[in-house]
Amino acid sequence: MKIEGIIFDWAGTTVDYGCFAPVQAFAEVFHGFGMEVTMEETRKPMGMLKRDHIKTMLEMPRIEGLWKSAHGRAVTEADIDAMHDTFTEKLMGILDQFADPKPYVVETIARLRAMGLAIGSTTGYTDQMMAVVTRVAKEKGYAPDFWISPNSVDNYGRPYPYMIFENLKQLHIRDVHAAVKVGDTISDIKEGAAAGVISVGILEGSSLMGLTQTEYEALSTQEKEALCARLRKEYMQAGADYVLQDIRELPALIQELNDK
Repeated sequence: MKIEGIIFDWAGTTVDYGCFAPVQAFAEVFHGFGMEVTMEETRKPMGMLKRDHIKTMLEMPRIEGLWKSAHGRAVTEADIDAMHDTFTEKLMGILDQFADPKPYVVETIARLRAMGLAIGSTTGYTDQMMAVVTRVAKEKGYAPDFWISPNSVDNYGRPYPYMIFENLKQLHIRDVHAAVKVGDTISDIKEGAAAGVISVGILEGSSLMGLTQTEYEALSTQEKEALCARLRKEYMQAGADYVLQDIRELPALIQELNDK
C-alpha cells in the first residue's frame, strides 16, 4: 500500500519554531491566577485542546497545591473557563508573530506534493486561533490542503483520533495505513497511534525540545546528540513509529515506506 497523505501538526511542527506562542500565554495566565509554573509543566500537555491543556496542568499535584494555596479552595470548571478565556485573549494578541513556517517546511511540502501526496493537518488551537495562523502561514508560503481544529469534532481534541479521521475523509485517503501523522509533541504521537496511522516525531524546533533555533544551534555536537537521543526515546516510548531530525527527512521516509 502506497502512502497517500501526510497529516501535520502546526505549532512546533510546521510553524513557530520551538512552539513558543502558547508557552508564553500559558505562563502569563497561570501567573495572573497566582501560580508560577515551570517550562516542563507547561509543555507536558502540549498539543491538546487548550482548555484541556489548562485543566491537565491544574490536575498536576504541585500546581493543584499552588491553586489551593492561592485561592483557598479546589479549582472549578468555571475557573478553568475563566483561565481559558484569558489565555485566548493573550494568545490572540501575539499569535501573528508566531506563525511563520519553520525552516525547510515550504520546500519540503512542495516535494511531497510533487510525489502526489495530499497534505492535511490537525492542531490544538481553536478555529479562532487558526484563522490567524493559517492566514500568516499562507502569506509566507505554507497552506495545507485541509486543516481542522478540535472545534469541528465536538472539542474532542488530542489524543482522540477524530481530527485525523476527518482528514482521511476530506483528503480521500482509503486506509489508515496509507496516512502518516507528523508532530512535535507526545499528544501528536498518541493521536496518530489512536487513529492507527503511521506516527512520526520531529526533533528540531519541536515543543518537546523547547529551544529557540538560536539556542539549539549554540549547542555543541555532543550536546545536540545527547538531547536528540533523549527526545527520540520519549517519542518512541509514546508510540512513535519513526523519529526524524527535521522535516527534510520526510520525503525519503515516504519513499522508504512505499518501497516496502
